[in-house]
Amino acid sequence: MATLTQLLLPLALLVAVFILLRGHNQPGGGFIAGLVTAVALIVQYLAHGSAWMSARLSGATQPVIAAGLALATLTGLASWAFGHPFLTSSFGHLRWPLVGEFELASAMAFDFGVFLVVVGATLLILVNLGALHDSRSQRKAAP
Repeated sequence: MATLTQLLLPLALLVAVFILLRGHNQPGGGFIAGLVTAVALIVQYLAHGSAWMSARLSGATQPVIAAGLALATLTGLASWAFGHPFLTSSFGHLRWPLVGEFELASAMAFDFGVFLVVVGATLLILVNLGALHDSRSQRKAAP
């Protein structure tokens, strides 16, 4: 399972990026992309254990959650600054050399903020579950 999850992690992250980028025009977006990333991280946790996961996570997930909340809130408030209702989206088109024409919408910033909140909350849960597991394991090992 550990080998398979290592192969599937990049694929899951690629799907999450695709869903994140298309979400402002179609169903999906930051929440679903965050859930796809969260499932990929949970599978890594299940396959490798809490020691492996805690070695790779810094444990400081609160700043990620706070940054996501701030970005989503500021995106909504920015529309008020231009005299539009809260969370009104604006958009424009960019032409990239290899990609072609790409729509860039302000809703993408909101979706990215939601993505950060979902992924940050999932990482916070995983870190706390690992700490709980480690503390219980140490109590059982002690005479």
